[in-house]
Amino acid sequence: MTEFLSLHDFEAAARKRLPRSIFAFVEAGSEDGEALKANRESWSRWAFKPRSLVDVSSRSQSVALFGRSYGSPFGIAPMGGAVVCGWRADLDLSTAAQEAGIPFVLSGAATTPLETVMEAAPGTWFQAYLSHDMARIDALLDRLKRAKVEVLVVTTDVAVMGNRENALRAGFSLPPRLTPRLAWDGVSHPRWLVNAMLRTLVRDGIPRQANFEAEPGASILARKASPGDRRSRLGWEHIRHIRRRWNGPLVLKGVLSVKDARLALSHRVDGLILSNHGGRQLSSAVSPLEVLPEIRETAPDIAIMIDGGLRRGGDVLKARALGADMAFLGRPFLYAVSVAGHAGVLKAAAILRQEIDRDLALLGECSVSGLNAESLQRWR
Repeated sequence: MTEFLSLHDFEAAARKRLPRSIFAFVEAGSEDGEALKANRESWSRWAFKPRSLVDVSSRSQSVALFGRSYGSPFGIAPMGGAVVCGWRADLDLSTAAQEAGIPFVLSGAATTPLETVMEAAPGTWFQAYLSHDMARIDALLDRLKRAKVEVLVVTTDVAVMGNRENALRAGFSLPPRLTPRLAWDGVSHPRWLVNAMLRTLVRDGIPRQANFEAEPGASILARKASPGDRRSRLGWEHIRHIRRRWNGPLVLKGVLSVKDARLALSHRVDGLILSNHGGRQLSSAVSPLEVLPEIRETAPDIAIMIDGGLRRGGDVLKARALGADMAFLGRPFLYAVSVAGHAGVLKAAAILRQEIDRDLALLGECSVSGLNAESLQRWR
């Protein structure tokens, strides 16, 4: 895969390989895409202030988080529906992440049972989409404990589904509606048709929503495949309940306000992932990077992580300098797995790691721990 020199190359290759409807499902944000665009632009507003004449011959980008050591300060964000991009994509993402020494967060919307992923890649984090029903929450927590999940990530920004009209316009929906246009979209992309769709159907059957609840859910072809109507009543009392029952690290994903950060502290949460769901929920939600410094100042003693719009190793280093312990990337790794499976994920991780190593040297830093706000300047 010598032709892949940056994460952008995987996106370009995925655009050619995937049917238009599938690529739109991965790429699109909600409504007019304001949050999606702002996420990417937020990273270009900061510039580095490098130091010179520093001995940087020995460099390290390793970090420690929740009792584990990781080789780099980035990980793979949770992504539901990865199965439409490649056969057993969840397993490729998880095992490649483990091999690369970075964290992977399995989505509750994944179709691969979490037990299968945990067996293949112990240490994988789990992202839950929870209903308001305490009994259902307890049953899922018991399942996670049996599977030896260590880090629980609770999604907070999906009270209802965002308006993802762009994917609908391209023909993607769940359950899918077979139309002549959609059929041609699949047939005209034979590599995807054989390696992703047909291979999945022959080897594993019709994918199911495997991880929303304590028991596997309905087929993705079913009209009520996810319990979205029960999430609108999820509140802080549920986090308090989970904290009493969950002894491992508890992380909230989707926090973007100082007020919520303070509430998280009062509920003894171990970490936050600042996220606007990749621009797929509230169309005009603030970019996570914009609120990172003030939330870090509000919560100096817990893990603060971030996702949204990162594409370069330099973006990861900017996140570190502004207070993030870990940065997560989603779409680039989904493009990578759709193009080349396990090997594609490893290649994408290696590219990011090389960029971080190179940028550290050019910054005059030997370790990511040496970065802080003084390493950056607002560009525009």
